[in-house]
Amino acid sequence: MSSGLARAGFRVAAAVEIDPKRSRTFSLNHTETKLFVCDIRDVEGRYILGATGTDREEIDLVAGCPPCQGFSRIRRRNGRKAVDDDRNDLVFEFGRLVREMRPRAVMMENVPGLEKDRRFKALLRSLRGAGYRIAWDILSLEQFGVPQRRRRLVMIGWRGGSRPDLDQIPTSRLRTVRDAIQELPVIPKAARALHGYKTFRKAIIRDRIKRVPHNGGSRRHLPESLRLECHKRETKNKGEAEGFKDVYGRMAWDSVAPTITGGCINPSKGRFLHPERDRAISLLEAARLQGFPIWYKFDISDGRYPIAEMIGEALPPRFAATAARFVARSLGTLESCK
Repeated sequence: MSSGLARAGFRVAAAVEIDPKRSRTFSLNHTETKLFVCDIRDVEGRYILGATGTDREEIDLVAGCPPCQGFSRIRRRNGRKAVDDDRNDLVFEFGRLVREMRPRAVMMENVPGLEKDRRFKALLRSLRGAGYRIAWDILSLEQFGVPQRRRRLVMIGWRGGSRPDLDQIPTSRLRTVRDAIQELPVIPKAARALHGYKTFRKAIIRDRIKRVPHNGGSRRHLPESLRLECHKRETKNKGEAEGFKDVYGRMAWDSVAPTITGGCINPSKGRFLHPERDRAISLLEAARLQGFPIWYKFDISDGRYPIAEMIGEALPPRFAATAARFVARSLGTLESCK
């Protein structure tokens, strides 16, 4: 979110992040942002206003990405009820800080499953009661130039003017896996560790990967001897191999990628094999599919998998920038109408 906001021209004055590992990566890329490394429940709006030298109602935008794991479709096992997770209530903290600081506009994103939850309905009531005109929708981010299938709930609101029309957020041409990772730009020294690292897999796994056809092939093409036992069993209802069907699948060059998740560098977690090379996509390729710039710095001191989770859980910067530009233009219109 912060990367996209900065790309759109916003000055990211302050941010809150509880995880020290993610905080280190954030600080590498947003050196002038006041970062509160703590639980957001311990942060009051007056702290942020004081740290940034602003008064109530002077901030242009408060943007947030509350933790979404409890609302995700996988965690809910395709049910309607959110998984019992203490972090689910953090959407209320977003609303609290908005009420305490009274920014001109608000923007929030989350997984589509949040729309069915009582917390989201309560948040909408709270923001509308505070004088914000709110609009929200479930958007497919490939329509905005993100080269992957990714659906997100996006909420935007502001004080004054007419209700936001999210249909006015400009769409973009479809970008594919080929556009994102076939020809990488010159890789800066700081990013080389994200791409050239060595992986060590058992011989049977290496053989399994090699036998998956290039450019979109799936595990269904594997010989019986290389299939996992759980994939050999057939479900009674659908007649398909059990487990996630994209496991050990390859991306296709001229299509969008699957949703990049925290397991994006592990072929046993989804369709994360390179279209033609016999390996999973690298961290750098995953970051490119999310839309991070080639120069974006990740702190690799804790290993690969924390970075994979960081990348997979991010809001794609390209979309964040597009939505932020829409907000910025709208704020200019609201100002001119005063």
